[in-house]
Amino acid sequence: MERNYEGAIRYLNSRRATAKTNLDGMRGSDDMLQWLKILGHSIEDLNGLNVIHVAGTKGKGSTCAFVASFLKVHRNATGYPQKIGLYTSPHMRNIRERIRINGVPISSELFTTRFFEIWDKLPDQATPNLDIPRYLQLLALLSFHVFIEEKVDVAIYETHFGGEYDATNIIRMPIITAVTSIAMDHKLLGSTIEEVAWHKAGIFKSGSLAFSTLQEPAVTVVLQQRAAEKEVRLEFIGIDSGLPTNAMALKPTVQRINCSLAFTVFRAWLSKMAPKAQSTMKDILYRGIEHFSWPGRYQQINEHNYQWFLDGAHNELSLQYAVQWFAESASADQR
Repeated sequence: MERNYEGAIRYLNSRRATAKTNLDGMRGSDDMLQWLKILGHSIEDLNGLNVIHVAGTKGKGSTCAFVASFLKVHRNATGYPQKIGLYTSPHMRNIRERIRINGVPISSELFTTRFFEIWDKLPDQATPNLDIPRYLQLLALLSFHVFIEEKVDVAIYETHFGGEYDATNIIRMPIITAVTSIAMDHKLLGSTIEEVAWHKAGIFKSGSLAFSTLQEPAVTVVLQQRAAEKEVRLEFIGIDSGLPTNAMALKPTVQRINCSLAFTVFRAWLSKMAPKAQSTMKDILYRGIEHFSWPGRYQQINEHNYQWFLDGAHNELSLQYAVQWFAESASADQR
């Protein structure tokens, strides 16, 4: 294959694996530290990314995007953080959407350069002691490599799925961890809501602040237990009373939940990383919401005489939220 952007995509796609039938086969973090070391990076390098790590069943991507939007508004006003990394999944149009700096997908040139830098170093055949990275593991490694080499000031990470064994969960000292709404998820995470919650809380790290949206009682108990085990202070966040009432981005109720969590995470990160920052929080809140964009999530497009309602619902809870949003939006538009 040619060593260009198209060739990089073909190499990456060649690592797509067949669906796994058990959790052991899905563990994404097992060899990540060894692969990271092969690339010349260390845990200390990851810690230097000043990570915000987000897990959950519903709203991970939106929450990450809200955090990034608030950070960008602060950057525009003060100059800090200068470079904001954002890693999410899945993508809609092209793979580069998963790795963004300052809200913009990395260029095809940067993607190609950084991809082959890691591809040439990583093993291409599995051995009894070391596997080869699969698709999502390779993407996580690429994001780490890009953010380290591009010297981002903060990296916002959305887990792929789960948390405890996720490929992104080799981050040992995130600044903030956050858990969005939890519901029944991929069957490999367990057959009960408690099992799912146990996996999601796997991102909690001793020494890091932890936040969660309000959860159902069974989930709350598990999150509190895991936080106690890891000696983490966990705070549950309700809807912020200071949110604007008429913002289009907050029309779905669930986005008010996600935005409230994201704004708390943003303020906690800023308080830890720039405690002397002089910023008007209300202005950042309103501007961050105004400039928020997350295509394919509760997105309404008006085109001539047509209205399109787009949402990438992919589990039962997401579908319920999407149906409610569509019903409310369609009803309001007909008044």
